[in-house]
Amino acid sequence: MVKTLFRCAVYSMLLGSMTLSMSVQAKLYKWVDENGQVHYGDKVPPKYLKTERQELNEQGALVKKYDRAMTAEEKAEKRRLEAEQRKRENEKRAQALRDRVLTDTYTTERDLIAAREARLDAVDSQIQLAEDIINDSAIRVEKTEKLIMSLRDQNKIIPEATYAKLEREKYQLATQKGIAEGHRIKRQEIIEQFDGYILRFRELMEAKRIKREKQERRRINKERAARGLPPLEYVDTPTATP
Repeated sequence: MVKTLFRCAVYSMLLGSMTLSMSVQAKLYKWVDENGQVHYGDKVPPKYLKTERQELNEQGALVKKYDRAMTAEEKAEKRRLEAEQRKRENEKRAQALRDRVLTDTYTTERDLIAAREARLDAVDSQIQLAEDIINDSAIRVEKTEKLIMSLRDQNKIIPEATYAKLEREKYQLATQKGIAEGHRIKRQEIIEQFDGYILRFRELMEAKRIKREKQERRRINKERAARGLPPLEYVDTPTATP
């Protein structure tokens, strides 16, 4: 029992000695001064703590490298580049989401065209309704203006209600013209929007076609290789755009 305790004590002392020896080993650093002179030491002078420096082991091998501190301008540029990178990544994710929605919503290009025509028909109906109201309003304005002119020619008093009626009719006419113009703008936006959808849909379908063809080629050449045959050479042929 005494021998066992003695051996445990010796082992503990040796282990503690090794740990202490490792902990007190001095680190070696390498740095360069403003004149380009290389220096080595167990401590880096305070004036060089923000410059590039290296930590070495006992054999002189690199353990860790410390980059120099960035200037305010460099930090600002780094933040700008990081912000641009985040913006590009966000745009990429947003585009991937739009592509998925596009291909999930429409199976063929004909589906896109049909959807576009349905949207345009709805807007055309709104434009026609606005134009009908515009024509009716213009007729009423013209009649009221003729009434006022007739009363003036007869030197009669023109009721205030007649002027108010004319203002209301003119306001309705201007309002409906604005509404009709808004519908026309919306119509053009739909055309441009679906033109973009159709173009992107074609790109996605072409990419899928190329991917399927490459997969099929790999499958065929894998089977040929298993039979000891040379791989087939292929020439990519782009799909004709309608």
